[in-house]
Amino acid sequence: RGLMQNADQFARGFYEQNQLDVGNETVAMAGDLRFYFQTNANVALTNPNFVEFVNYQMQGRDLNEAAILQAVNDGSLRTAVTFDVAEGNEPGTDAAPAYARLRDGEPVVVNAEAERIYAVAPIDRDSGVYLYNARNAAADSFANWKQAQQISQAYGQLTERAQTLQLRFNLALFAVSLGLVGLAVWFALRFADRQVEPLTELVTAARNVGAGNFAMRVEGRTGSDEIGMLNRAFNRMTAQLEKQNDALVGANTELKQRREFIEAVLESVTAGVVSTDAEGRVLLMNGSAQGLLLHGRDVPPEGIAVAKLAPQINAMIAGGVPSGIIGFNRGGEMLTLAVKIAPEGEGHVVTFEDITRQLVDQRQAAWSDVARRIAHEIKNPLTPIQLATERLKRRYRKQIDEDGELFDELTSTIVRQVGDLRKMVDEFSSFARLPKPNFRQEDALDLVRQAVFLQEVANQQVDFSLHTDGAEPYLIQADRHQLGQAMTNVLKNAVEAVEARAEQAATDCRGAIRVDLALHPQHLAVSVTDNGVGLPAEGERIVEPYVTTREKGTGLGLAIVTKIVEEHGGDIVFASPEEGGTRVTLRFAREPRSADTHA
Repeated sequence: RGLMQNADQFARGFYEQNQLDVGNETVAMAGDLRFYFQTNANVALTNPNFVEFVNYQMQGRDLNEAAILQAVNDGSLRTAVTFDVAEGNEPGTDAAPAYARLRDGEPVVVNAEAERIYAVAPIDRDSGVYLYNARNAAADSFANWKQAQQISQAYGQLTERAQTLQLRFNLALFAVSLGLVGLAVWFALRFADRQVEPLTELVTAARNVGAGNFAMRVEGRTGSDEIGMLNRAFNRMTAQLEKQNDALVGANTELKQRREFIEAVLESVTAGVVSTDAEGRVLLMNGSAQGLLLHGRDVPPEGIAVAKLAPQINAMIAGGVPSGIIGFNRGGEMLTLAVKIAPEGEGHVVTFEDITRQLVDQRQAAWSDVARRIAHEIKNPLTPIQLATERLKRRYRKQIDEDGELFDELTSTIVRQVGDLRKMVDEFSSFARLPKPNFRQEDALDLVRQAVFLQEVANQQVDFSLHTDGAEPYLIQADRHQLGQAMTNVLKNAVEAVEARAEQAATDCRGAIRVDLALHPQHLAVSVTDNGVGLPAEGERIVEPYVTTREKGTGLGLAIVTKIVEEHGGDIVFASPEEGGTRVTLRFAREPRSADTHA
């Protein structure tokens, strides 16, 4: 009897707990929808993002059906939108009896049927918007409860009938013959043992189930008598418990796999992702974000304030700015980040991407188009101007008696300026139509030595020196012409920087340019160091097209060098040595066409 009462209480408690759980989940989901509508004004109920949000809420809360109801003037509820509502179910009709209780201030109204449990909670009580949720899995618990009640009643009837039959049997035995007392006792003991043994087995099995062994089954009597019915009911109960336990274990395993998958996706994306709490402290940071914000610092990011890592991002969070472009200084290198911020619970999720290279490429593409147009518009009239000037000089020079020298000077100036314009146009064309490199096996030391020799011959007032790390031969895959052009442009800039310093100082201090070669497993590094005027104030912009510090410079030399280096799978870095001047380091990949171009 105690076992049946416990089973009845267990089934009733499980069923009532299921109702309480549906009610609590409905109140929580109504709060999440209220927050969603507050943060997403004028959102359509058919919006895919809203539908995905509701489906995510239903899945996370183990709900089968959901609907948003709108109270109308006649006091009824109209169904605004439904989610997975089964055919034949009418959320508005089901929720109508609960509407009056909800208007009186109740936070949630829960009702139960044999097939499902449903609950209604207000999303916006003033606007008459309500949330309807249903869970169909409650039918199992309802059936278990009813079945437990029936079994309990059947057991009570069985006890009453057994007592009556036993009394009659004893009276009959006493009346027939005292001689049959011993035989009656023997049969009674055997009968009692037969009745008690299955119950003892059932108690032992119940204890095993209570210890967590849901695969436990009762063997023996499974016939049509009461003990058989009890055994079969117990076996059905343990089978259902085992099935539900397996479902819970499977759900936990799936959640774990999804969490691991999400973590793997976050680590694989190139964009930085940071999750923060309400106080602005980091909860989660993927590898890309650590590479940008921590900049090589070997410290755990969890718990660090965003204001300490990136004040610009913290200012966007504080100002409620959902997206924007910010500048970020990473170890002296200015980066441009595209930032997006989305609220997540009490904190925020910040995603950002480094678009510095993208902006540089866009500017270079735009300047290439400008250079092509300028070269096309200027180059055509240069030749006729030069030819006309030279013809004027040959034909009319003898006819000019006065100011002949002035005529010669003017015509020579025109020819000379046309030549300067032609050189400028050639630089424009070279920048706009730089061909794809033709990679071949080349000795980089030989190419660098030739470039240094040509500049040394042309600029004898500067001391040139070439140094290597002794790792000959310096063989790399490169375009011979483009690599030589890049070295020539860098060396010419170094010579001009040295001359500019001499002009500013007005002294006879000789300039010095040092070239160093270093061969690494994946790339070749060429460093050019001069004792010139040094880098300008905005040193990071000198590689952009048409940015120059010289009066007659076009600003294309270093831009061409940058394009050549990038085509060779490398990069260019500028630094200011402590002793003054400038150090330019060009890195060329030894195998530019391979996927892995950097050590």
